[in-house]
Amino acid sequence: MRGLLDKIKKMVIYDADREFYAKVFPDSVDKKDLLRIRTMTHADLQIVLEIERKNYQFPWEEDIFTDCFNAGYSCWVCELQDKLLGYSLVSIAVGEAHILNISVDPAEQKQGIGRKMLEHLIEVARGRAEMIFLEVRPTNTAAIALYENSGFNEIGIRKGYYPAENGREDAIMLALQLF
Repeated sequence: MRGLLDKIKKMVIYDADREFYAKVFPDSVDKKDLLRIRTMTHADLQIVLEIERKNYQFPWEEDIFTDCFNAGYSCWVCELQDKLLGYSLVSIAVGEAHILNISVDPAEQKQGIGRKMLEHLIEVARGRAEMIFLEVRPTNTAAIALYENSGFNEIGIRKGYYPAENGREDAIMLALQLF
């Protein structure tokens, strides 16, 4: 029984008391406290792809997400009352973690959802990796601020990393040491 409970905890990060209080006393609970992070499934892909297309000029296609599932990457969604608001993916291997994507529906941005997912990915990697890496477009100043506020430091530039309208765009490489 204990093993089953541990598996369920790994799949869903959730506090039912908060949802109860939000229903009974709507002003007593902050929206951020009601966000639920759970493991991404194939059933989520339609909405994940919609968010991906809204956010990126060169979005990932379904096959890339399927490859992430097949490779065993840690794939998560963030939802509020069964509405999917964003998703995140991290690869963890050989003592290193690499954040592949954090994306929030544009209508839901600037509400702490991206921060919550980033903090979750860091916790998922903690104990399994010594360092966590990511790349970000230099033009994505909001994401850069979030990463720097979370303790990430710039470690280099990847030339021509991202597809862009007129060729390729560099990526800023960031890293956070996990203890």
